[in-house]
Amino acid sequence: MAFDFVPPPPAEAGHRLSRMLEPSEWAAAGIPLLRNPREVITGLHARHLPAPSTAVVAVLDHDERLAASASFVRLPVPPDGWELRNALLAQLRRVIPHDLRRRTPVRTAVLLYCRPGEAHWTEEDGAWMWGLRDACTLHGLRCGAYITLTESGWQILGEGRSGRRPRSPAHAQASMTSGGGAHEAHRRTVAR
Repeated sequence: MAFDFVPPPPAEAGHRLSRMLEPSEWAAAGIPLLRNPREVITGLHARHLPAPSTAVVAVLDHDERLAASASFVRLPVPPDGWELRNALLAQLRRVIPHDLRRRTPVRTAVLLYCRPGEAHWTEEDGAWMWGLRDACTLHGLRCGAYITLTESGWQILGEGRSGRRPRSPAHAQASMTSGGGAHEAHRRTVAR
């Protein structure tokens, strides 16, 4: 007697959609504001030179100084907060030890995502927000700002703060092998 393996049905869109945050949910979560967002964003942009579809996750100390950062390219699949959370966790584990033994988080993770399109919120942004919040919890970090970088400039979603520079390169194509446009030595920054 032979038994055939029947794969489970593909994940329902409802499950994927439940792993994303709406802008109102993000704003209500009490995400701490960056004191100097332009300095943080220009520093990350200069360090990683993100091309479209590149995510830069950074860990800031209590003085908003960069403790560690990593960039990687998101594969072109439907956005799912669970998958994005796992990708963020993998990068965080590579560049900085977790803070799970602390009673309260002392470091903050922020995410800068370079993407094509307009600066308004998308479902993909909602999935990144869910993934960042969950990855921070699992790594013992405070969840910080989610920043999009588009052709029109940068925007911190849920806060309404934005600027024209830096911005996403208009015609750049992301490499699917590794992070952004930066040389390998610049893509990862280890804690000082």
